[in-house]
Amino acid sequence: MTTSRRRFLKLSAGGLVGLGVGGISLNAVAAEQVDPENPQAKALQYVHKSAKEGQHCANCMLVQGNAGDVWRPCGIFPGKLVNSEGWCAAWAKKPA
Repeated sequence: MTTSRRRFLKLSAGGLVGLGVGGISLNAVAAEQVDPENPQAKALQYVHKSAKEGQHCANCMLVQGNAGDVWRPCGIFPGKLVNSEGWCAAWAKKPA
């Protein structure tokens, strides 16, 4: 499980680099909200409301967009928007 998760995160990060190099912003690509029932979302335990204290999409280094927006693009879910109060297993603290 750890190996496949690590590979998934590497591939997702590579996709972000490709989007940035291509000049396409994540805001322009993202259109709809992540469905927690989506197989990828389920695999990463995504929820719209975090139950983990101090861990939510708004303070994750993978989320993009404006800090005040409720729904924001995320590198883990290309073309989808996550809730700023959400959480998934790929959560990584945004550097200060």
